[in-house]
Amino acid sequence: MGFGAPHIGIGGFLVLLVLSLIFHRNLFTLFSGGSASDRPVATSPAASSPAQNSEVQFVSFVLDDVQRAWQNLLPAQAGRQYRHAKLVLFRDSIESGCGQAASSTGPFYCPDDEKVYLDLGFFEELKHRFGAPGEFAQAYVIAHEIGHHVQKLLGIEGKVQRMRQSDPAEANPLSVRLELQADCFAGVWAKSTEQRKIIDQNDIEEGLRAAASVGDDRLQRMATGHVSPEKFTHGSSRQRAEWFQNGLNSGQISACDTFSSAR
Repeated sequence: MGFGAPHIGIGGFLVLLVLSLIFHRNLFTLFSGGSASDRPVATSPAASSPAQNSEVQFVSFVLDDVQRAWQNLLPAQAGRQYRHAKLVLFRDSIESGCGQAASSTGPFYCPDDEKVYLDLGFFEELKHRFGAPGEFAQAYVIAHEIGHHVQKLLGIEGKVQRMRQSDPAEANPLSVRLELQADCFAGVWAKSTEQRKIIDQNDIEEGLRAAASVGDDRLQRMATGHVSPEKFTHGSSRQRAEWFQNGLNSGQISACDTFSSAR
């Protein structure tokens, strides 16, 4: 069936029913006012039109699936319990546990309050400005940010922050490795969706295209016309796509050791 978002209505009801049977969970609670711990928290009116309401529903579905996957993967592969993060939807700007942020910042994870912050307008930018359309491209963005939450639970994020403080000259290279690992963790989740036959090759190509579309080299070339590798903070398009593919191929946390890799 590919990777699609449930919609309310007659057709939406049938989709939700099928998805509930697949995931062995009552997904209707995502839209009926249930109190699922990982439902998005809209701190400003992020959805004010049918299209935006549909986007919020899609984000809710993906967030739930990513976190349910890690709830199984983390104990099985790393001996750690998974603790759910929150997703905050906003418009224009917001005050997070890590300080003030604007929509121009893009989606980000704040380890201090364990929340992912997302302006839904970013998905339009991903589609039109960066040339990465499709629902699975959007799902990759959410899975990448939850990947940062997994890093915190594993103690990686805190260790990297301490290393950056002790050696500021290595701040950018360490940031690149942290981001590439989050890409790889997104791939680990994507592997679980592939195993459950939720996605197909077209979806995978959307995810790879999304990872490559936000590479530092591409963004720098779009902004300035030239590339400065010493200023990379997230990795090149090739690196981002490769590490996402690594996670997808293996489905294993152990395949995501970007800090030991020479790449």
